[in-house]
Amino acid sequence: MSRVPPVDREFLDRARARQDRLTKPPGSLGRLEEAGVRLAAIQRTERPRLGPGAVVVAAADHGVTAEGVSAYPAEVTPQMVLNFLAGGAAINQIAHAAGAEVYVLDVGVNGPEFPAHERLIPARVRPGTGNLVREPAMSPAEAMAALQAGENAARRAVSEGATLLAAGDMGIGNTTAAAALTAALLGLPASEVTGRGTGVDDAAYARKLAVVERAIARAAAELGDLAKADPLDVAAQLGGLEIVAAAGVFLAAAAAGLPVVTDGFPVTAGALLAARLEPNLKDYLFAGHRSVEPGHARQLEALGLEPLLDLELRLGEGTGAVLAFPVLRAAAAVLACMATFDEAGVSEG
Repeated sequence: MSRVPPVDREFLDRARARQDRLTKPPGSLGRLEEAGVRLAAIQRTERPRLGPGAVVVAAADHGVTAEGVSAYPAEVTPQMVLNFLAGGAAINQIAHAAGAEVYVLDVGVNGPEFPAHERLIPARVRPGTGNLVREPAMSPAEAMAALQAGENAARRAVSEGATLLAAGDMGIGNTTAAAALTAALLGLPASEVTGRGTGVDDAAYARKLAVVERAIARAAAELGDLAKADPLDVAAQLGGLEIVAAAGVFLAAAAAGLPVVTDGFPVTAGALLAARLEPNLKDYLFAGHRSVEPGHARQLEALGLEPLLDLELRLGEGTGAVLAFPVLRAAAAVLACMATFDEAGVSEG
């Protein structure tokens, strides 16, 4: 597993001092200022710069769909992978507008192998998870393999020029796994973190909530107190292959010194898992947006993150994370390129 070094606190102080000397009233750019300071600390410079971005969209299927927890059939997962590779999905359009490359990581799709593609990373650990109500989602060894697949995908993106990185997700049924994993890691009741996902009706939502509760009870019978158990063991019981792979994306990118951006509920479950495995990760994390899923706010609270955007998104794919890339580039540019009062010859108030 990638090890993430702490950021240099000296650069935090130096960047804040420079931020306070820029030609504007102190604090007038709001949270953009703190984002710039954090980027400076990550890059160990007073003048941070951000260039191309990338998003790794991890895809996998979920055995729990057999319980009727989703409004869409499982066949949509492989169909959407082909759509990503053809450039027809929302993430493709948003990434193009935001200056980001899209990589598609097949870490657990249930179906035939996909044809070779320059942006496809084949690393299928198994063809979907087990039904987490009735059995572990995966073995601990499979969880580690999924984590490593995400790490390797991130390393490829970095080697090909990415200067900031996000994870995206595709997997019918994955908000059920994300709810179970989030509730387990945070010690929360299922009702506080389980939402409607793709938009299920009242009857399906009640069924979904019961599924999450039963899955947590089954895992607790095996591991004991889930909030205190080994996080990767909990993920093996309750997570998704793409959720664990997202954790690997965050860990490897941060280990390489890049800022990393969370997306919606399933991806932020991966960030929560990664932060439990490597606490220093939090210094590198930015929240791209706040999803309408109720559990997402609890995840962000646990990670100490404020979202850069709040657009009522609930699609996934990395869309909310990549939409925030230009905001982070602007935060870096303000700190790096604005003149100070002394440099511009502007009188201070």
